[in-house]
Amino acid sequence: MLRVAERNDDRLWCAMSIDVCAHITGTVWKVEVEVGDRVESEQVLVILESMKMEMPVEAPEGGTVSAILVKPGAAVEEGEVLLRLEPA
Repeated sequence: MLRVAERNDDRLWCAMSIDVCAHITGTVWKVEVEVGDRVESEQVLVILESMKMEMPVEAPEGGTVSAILVKPGAAVEEGEVLLRLEPA
């Protein structure tokens, strides 16, 4: 997603939302956040389960959760987008 805004000095700037993706193929065990939550870098957002092991998915940087694209029990593939963050 691309967002464009105008600053006071009439120059345009762009900010990209941050896609947080699954780093393994597995099942969503738990979603630890809700849309609108502010999160910090390395905060656990989602817990995936694969081969009876829990694997946390952490925020790559701080921001606000803008979308959650999975629910507990959902099967996900490596690289699948789990949620989106708007940069802080």
